[in-house]
Amino acid sequence: MKLKFNAKQALVFLFIALACENNSDKKTTMEISPDGFILQESDLPAYEKNIDHRGLLEALGDRHGESMRTGEHIYTNTCATCHGDPEQQGSLPTAFKFWEGTFKVGNDPYSIYQTLTRGHGAMPPQVNLTPVEKYDVIHYIRETFVAPENPTQYLALNEAYLAGLPAGSSMGPEPREYKPWAEMDYGNFLINTYELVPADAAPRQRSTGPVQPLPDEDFSKANFAYKGIAVRLDEGSGGVAAGNAWMLFDHDLMRVAGGWTGEGFIDWEAILFNEKHNISPRTIGELHFENETGPGWAHPRSGTFEDPRFQARDGRRFGPLPRDWAQYKGLYAYEDRTIVSYTVGDTPVLETFGVAYSGDRPVFTRTLNLSPSGELLKMRVAPVGTEVALRGSGAELVEENGYQLLHVTDTDPIKIKLFLAAPGFTGLQEYVRNAAPAESLSAFISGGPARYPQLLETAIIPGEQEGAFQVDILNPPFNSPWKNQLRLSGLDFFKDRNKGVVCATDGDVWLVEGFTENEGKLTWQRIASGLFQPLGIKVINEEIFVTCRDQIVRLQDYNGDGETDFYESFNSDHQVTDHFHEFAMGLQADAEGNLYYAKSARHAREPLVPQHGTLLRVSPDGERTDIIATGFRAANGVCLNPDGTFIVTDQEGHWNPMNRINWVEEGGFYGNMFGFNPPADSTDSGMEQPLVWVERERDRSPSELLWVDSKKWGALNGKLLSFSYGYGKIYLVPFEKLDGQVQGGIVELPLPRFATGVMRGRFNPEDGHLYLCGLSAWGSTQPQLGGLYRIRMTDTPVNLPVGIQAQEDGVLLTFTEKLDENSVENLGNFTVATWDLLRSRKYGSKHYNEQELPLEAAELGRDGKSVKLKIPGIQPTWVMEIHYSLESESGEAVEGLIQNTIHKLGEASSL
Repeated sequence: MKLKFNAKQALVFLFIALACENNSDKKTTMEISPDGFILQESDLPAYEKNIDHRGLLEALGDRHGESMRTGEHIYTNTCATCHGDPEQQGSLPTAFKFWEGTFKVGNDPYSIYQTLTRGHGAMPPQVNLTPVEKYDVIHYIRETFVAPENPTQYLALNEAYLAGLPAGSSMGPEPREYKPWAEMDYGNFLINTYELVPADAAPRQRSTGPVQPLPDEDFSKANFAYKGIAVRLDEGSGGVAAGNAWMLFDHDLMRVAGGWTGEGFIDWEAILFNEKHNISPRTIGELHFENETGPGWAHPRSGTFEDPRFQARDGRRFGPLPRDWAQYKGLYAYEDRTIVSYTVGDTPVLETFGVAYSGDRPVFTRTLNLSPSGELLKMRVAPVGTEVALRGSGAELVEENGYQLLHVTDTDPIKIKLFLAAPGFTGLQEYVRNAAPAESLSAFISGGPARYPQLLETAIIPGEQEGAFQVDILNPPFNSPWKNQLRLSGLDFFKDRNKGVVCATDGDVWLVEGFTENEGKLTWQRIASGLFQPLGIKVINEEIFVTCRDQIVRLQDYNGDGETDFYESFNSDHQVTDHFHEFAMGLQADAEGNLYYAKSARHAREPLVPQHGTLLRVSPDGERTDIIATGFRAANGVCLNPDGTFIVTDQEGHWNPMNRINWVEEGGFYGNMFGFNPPADSTDSGMEQPLVWVERERDRSPSELLWVDSKKWGALNGKLLSFSYGYGKIYLVPFEKLDGQVQGGIVELPLPRFATGVMRGRFNPEDGHLYLCGLSAWGSTQPQLGGLYRIRMTDTPVNLPVGIQAQEDGVLLTFTEKLDENSVENLGNFTVATWDLLRSRKYGSKHYNEQELPLEAAELGRDGKSVKLKIPGIQPTWVMEIHYSLESESGEAVEGLIQNTIHKLGEASSL
């Protein structure tokens, strides 16, 4: 039997299989083995135990050319993003350089195979590759980079080496190209940034080079719909990706950007889909008509089409039209129909799209329903040359300045239908006379039949781990009929705490039941789809709000079936460009109803719009967006603090020597000089300092923080947690505030790594447990696409430091439980090291001024929980690491590491 699956399927099959095992606590979480591998032997597919490694290596001689071509393709499309090549640095400069480095695990092909298969350190396991493909890319790397550039690391194969390889009889599954992003049913619309191009378009521009920031491409003539609603027009199952005809509505500009037909929809080149960087998807197929980037409607009072929006330094304009000109209200989903709602001035408009055929030639249709208007309204339909016809009264077609315009002249409500065909189409007027007239769209805006009627059930695998925490695996429906990838990116609960909502970065929102009242299972209902990369969700007064890259959406269910009938655009002030990195992250609400989310800057580039690299506040009515802090690079989510401040994490990169957790106050600048309008002072004193610099060895990519709000969490109630998207971990964040500066550190909770990166968390007020959701994509080492988890605390002591104070004579730590005095006073049970970082436009930083600090004494306080480490000559430092190996008063091992930052030293205190 031929097994045909790669990364995405393999993960699905792997973790479904793991979920069925009785030994669930071991099988469904990822632990790092003593040799540094991420996956255990027991986590691997069964075929890996029977691979004929010798046969695969010997076959490379006969298929050298094919292997090199395949290996080059895999390296270029999978590996080069991080690792780069000798001429072009990868986007993760700390990634291993095959042409000059020393292999950590081993430089022979089988050792490299183990690293690819099981993952090691920051290198995630490459479960998308079959054994043949793994040896192909190993062959390419060895022959292209290692042999000519790094010969001391090149191991020549001989009989003795081959004879020592594990014996097996299988070559593994046959390779095949699998694109889960193209097979998913997104529904009949998908919002994204798209570039419209003809079938014979030249290759796109992509600036590269070692010098940062990268230069901007000349996109002045490119037709981007930055907030593009791609709508499938032809009938059939499978959603927008399975169609053959589409139109693209740009909800920044209220224009139809174009219409196209063909096989394949788009090229899927984007970080959200195939993980390509510095790129947005393009249309493929035949482009029948298009409209240039600019307002779709003239200003209702002045009659001008001149674009008034923010102009970036490259000449392009970004963001929505002013509200008094036009405003996007949202879209209705009714069966296979997509109906867009917007206003032009004070005039409400409903619009839907269609396609019909005259022979084999497509005719695109736009049906518009307009409420009464008190002024002349003008809409750009298509450039002169495009075949256009109109059916309906109250409007007329007029040519003006190279465009065919629609003039709406009637002050009564009107229903009209526009027909568009490619230049050279003959007989359109005759075709229109026989076509159906414009219909009323009011029948389709009150809710229709369920589009996703299936309710899916999944098992809850209860955790039975020893220790203070037990992890329940709440499996998503990996085998859904819509082939969802289920990369979960946000969750929240309703007043009925048994119910919650979960969003996925692929565009879905799910209603999930069974959190607190269950018999070992959850019920999942898909209630929304087609959204633009949701990365935050919040339930406010029983209404669901979702942070997307293009807008904050409020989901409206009009007929009580749970599904979204109206995707209301609560706020669409977002300034979206074509850049892959400008994620809109997290969603929180304060007591007054203000909403908060963070928007990332452009990776390795200077900004184009004021929102790049910012913390944003949206007013309770959705009518206003304010920038309240700046200077972020990749801010993954927002935490609201009890004192009205915020916590925003950021990622290592240019101007960020390491990851950082920021305690944010309004008006602050947080260090990224590639953010918009940075201060003139680029030195460290010109920015707000972080609570802590987080080393990549501790967390490759921190996500959101959360205050513990549960009495069941005992000594940790009221403390602060940090989630790791990069490594799938949870950290406790002890901190202090000195002279207005917050400083502290992180200490890992005693939990195995989660199978996904951890993105968001919420405490359920009913059961007091912590619920987490996560995903794995770019920047995470973890192998599973998505996951949902519940963390329950037991009565076992946690034995963790919950307090840290930097003082002029040392460091004061406070633990949750009482400690053994003898173990504390033994200085051999502690090591304290410090080092500095260098902040610059370069990516990250190496360690400078590394020191191990001598201890003068270690004292236990009268409360039995406080430990004073007396450190002669202690100074403020970028990074400090305190290793401790102690015993509790009851004889339990208390071992761990605190990684912290010291900006200021407080007064010495006595115990």
